Amino acid sequence: MEPGETVALVGPSGAGKSTIIQLLLRFFDPQNGAILFDGINLSDLTRSAFRKRMAVVPQDPVIFAASVRDNIRFGRPDATDEEVLKAAQAAAAAEFIKKLPQGFDTYVGERGVLLSGGQKQRIAIARAILRDAPVLLLDEATSALDAESERAVQLAVDELARDRTTLIVAHRLATVKKADRILVLDQGGVVATGTHDDLVGQGGLYARLAKLQFTDGAVLETEV
Repeated sequence: MEPGETVALVGPSGAGKSTIIQLLLRFFDPQNGAILFDGINLSDLTRSAFRKRMAVVPQDPVIFAASVRDNIRFGRPDATDEEVLKAAQAAAAAEFIKKLPQGFDTYVGERGVLLSGGQKQRIAIARAILRDAPVLLLDEATSALDAESERAVQLAVDELARDRTTLIVAHRLATVKKADRILVLDQGGVVATGTHDDLVGQGGLYARLAKLQFTDGAVLETEV
């Protein structure tokens, strides 16, 4: 990946998308080959050293039994209240937070039980914005959300990805149409690469997935 580039990983379940995220975070190391970060093998760096340069928004974000403010501030513990507020605004979260009983000081319960799925995702995105890391990993960040929540989260994701090197894992192709490059994975390997329009025009797995997910006439026309 080039600095500032947005790359998406798509493909059926079990294709290896989330495994790549796990490798990047060094939950385990590759048996063959190497992953380089600014030309340095990740295995030569301490986990804390490179993880400081990465922000992650997972499919199921970790929400702590604490206040909204503390959950966002987990991205950067020394952040000021003003910085927390700005991160929440950028994540399209400030409006719903202000409506909570105690606003940013509202206790959200164990695993954020008092929040909806979309609200949890927006807090996770605010946390990532506050972290301000040069590399952003998005692992199914808008999955399992209703249409309204997904739109709000997607706008926040677009803002977060700006001027960062971003890797997106997604089942919903609508979330990756704007990516600079899309890698299509199947059975553990890359079977195609290109932009959304390129891949739809090529036919194959991506075009079939697009046909299933979109009702856009241009997409369907390409498939005919």
